[in-house]
Amino acid sequence: MTAGRDPLARFRDAAARRAEAGLRRTLRPRPGGPDGPADLASNDYLGLAGDPRLIEGAVAAARAWGTGSTGSRLVTGTTELHAELDRRLAAFTGSAAGLVFSSGFLANLGAVTALAGPGTLVVSDQVNHASIVDACRLSRSRVAIVPHRDAAAVERALAERDEDDAVVVTDAVFSVDGDLAPLGDLHRAARAHGALLVVDEAHALGVVGDGGRGAAHAAGLAGEPDVVLTLTLSKSLAAQGGAVLGAPEIIDTLVDTGRSFIFDTGLNPPAAGAALAALDVLEADPGLASRARDRARRIAALAAGSGLETAEPAAAVVPVYLGEPHAAVRAAGTCAEHGLRVGCFRPPSVPKGRACLRLTARATLGEADLTRLGTALAEVASSTARSLHA
Repeated sequence: MTAGRDPLARFRDAAARRAEAGLRRTLRPRPGGPDGPADLASNDYLGLAGDPRLIEGAVAAARAWGTGSTGSRLVTGTTELHAELDRRLAAFTGSAAGLVFSSGFLANLGAVTALAGPGTLVVSDQVNHASIVDACRLSRSRVAIVPHRDAAAVERALAERDEDDAVVVTDAVFSVDGDLAPLGDLHRAARAHGALLVVDEAHALGVVGDGGRGAAHAAGLAGEPDVVLTLTLSKSLAAQGGAVLGAPEIIDTLVDTGRSFIFDTGLNPPAAGAALAALDVLEADPGLASRARDRARRIAALAAGSGLETAEPAAAVVPVYLGEPHAAVRAAGTCAEHGLRVGCFRPPSVPKGRACLRLTARATLGEADLTRLGTALAEVASSTARSLHA
């Protein structure tokens, strides 16, 4: 080690390089209540985050159980509320059993690491979410990264493996591009080669399928014993936490061996209460899912109509591709000037050259907000064209 060296210098240098490349991130606290920009950035796909029914569900849970779960779920952290949420999530998606975690990230870590391991091949889509990527790394399995949505490549990886066991893992709806995994084809490949299929429903639950029951349900895979679902409660259900759903043998394995379940404090009761209230709302109004998808299609049409590159949305996520990070930052700034909060995704969240605005629809998105968005996107398109020809 070099004597007298400033141990923080390398971090300052790296931050300066990120700033030069347009890759610095900034925390921007948003105000409470209805004030502030219109939301086209969050994952509140059904518009339930401020719903009085969810607030009351959280308050009632806090009054009954307190603000914290007080321990891991294997010690004191499982209340009757948690057990009910386990059951309700499984029933809603057509799964046999469920297990709630304190976040969707930890649900993916727990599922992949517990179901894989040394001597197991894990086959993962190249644009899977970071939580899946990290789970694959921690699994100590050999990992085969396959091209995006390429079921034939998955089948080849499974057929050519030396390992006895295998797990195929994919997002249901991919978190930036908003496209849908070919779940039917993936399941056929997995079943033909004796593999489990793990599907992350984070961006599909509440939006995809009949009444928002998810992509696996829509693909006819609900309750299949070789299909495992992971999900988050923090998007369509407007709460916090995650879950793994599947056959009883899967849940038993996670309770016994899932490190991100065993060694983590259980989900706080108010979040569980809010999630249960959200399920009540979704079951009472199954049209919320189709309204969210409709708003997403309209957002994509506005982007395409302005001449911007976008994609047909499978759920509520709509990308608008700008190319380089600085272009995406400028576009987000233009939207902010029009009173719109949008997502601005740059490497490493997306591949180099694919920086984009990530626009998200809500079932409750109003006409005035869509009109403002159309105006902002037209301005973005005009500014982008000028910069290209400058």
